Amino acid sequence: MTAARAAADILVHAPGVHPRVGIVLGSGLGSVADRVEDAVSIPYGELPGFPVPAVEGHAGRLVVGRLGGQAVACMQGRVHAYEGGDFAPLRNAIRALKLAGCNTLLLTCAAGSLRPEVGPGRLMAVADHINLLGTNPLVGPNDDTFGPRFPSLSDAWDPGLRVRLHAAAARTGIALAEGVYAAWLGPCFETPAEVRMLKTLGADAVGMSMVPECIVARHCGLRVAGCAVITNLGVGIGEGTVDHAHTLSTAAAAASDLERLLIDFLDGLTVEDGNQP
Repeated sequence: MTAARAAADILVHAPGVHPRVGIVLGSGLGSVADRVEDAVSIPYGELPGFPVPAVEGHAGRLVVGRLGGQAVACMQGRVHAYEGGDFAPLRNAIRALKLAGCNTLLLTCAAGSLRPEVGPGRLMAVADHINLLGTNPLVGPNDDTFGPRFPSLSDAWDPGLRVRLHAAAARTGIALAEGVYAAWLGPCFETPAEVRMLKTLGADAVGMSMVPECIVARHCGLRVAGCAVITNLGVGIGEGTVDHAHTLSTAAAAASDLERLLIDFLDGLTVEDGNQP
């Protein structure tokens, strides 16, 4: 099994560290991994079956060490559905984190806001999602060793972990919004009409990631929390153009708030902190 080999390699590269929390760092947010203590950096290319990102802002390294007092494995970068190919590398990476010892997955991304009051630079905890990718990472034969053929997503984004995110935000003085995240295939940004549609559907933010990883993680029993860094207002809501360079620069500027939030969130985190209303 490729995921098992990758998990074994992670533990060999970082002896003595048994990660309990996996973190996926999105566009422009890779600097958060610089805060990991006693860090061991493993290029994805050295881990069997891991994805190799091809988009600027995604370094393609796994950083293993300690953050906020927790043993963590930080994925610096991800692949996206718009890059083509199938979801096998994404499934393999998330399952490898599970097999290496992780019980919790914290997902981050850069996103566009559909709410004028939640503007660039703000952070948003994910309460639920809408999958508009047109596909699902579990399509194809099911691997019963990881999870059921028809997994429930009623608690996809763990309510107890979300409560903990808000508590961490209050302690650190960070204004943390909360909302529904819509996964957009991309790579084009949305049109004004599509932004209006997304708002009608009940979305509060839109991006091109996180949802496939959440689905794979829930399928194999990982608890999931998500935090989106708002880099822009949706077209037609705010002024100015939206492009990837702007996304990266705004995400990088907000990374310090994300660092403080995650460190406080991780401090004292236990298994019992999940799935509490």
